[in-house]
Amino acid sequence: MTQQNATRLFQAVKQDQALQQRLKATADPNTFIQIAQERGYYFTAEELDSEISKLSEEDLAAIVNPGWGTRRHLNPR
Repeated sequence: MTQQNATRLFQAVKQDQALQQRLKATADPNTFIQIAQERGYYFTAEELDSEISKLSEEDLAAIVNPGWGTRRHLNPR
């Protein structure tokens, strides 16, 4: 169920510019997860990474800092 929350978060981010900007502003996976939890989306870092690996480059850039590139995890370069 929690992995579905990560999927639902990514769908919500496409609709919510404010949430999108908050998530883009963080380079820390724990902060990213905390922001998601504030919105009712509960998942682990591993589940988040799994869902991120399924995203296209465009979808990824819409959710997290596009400067993170193709490594597809929440760590700055």
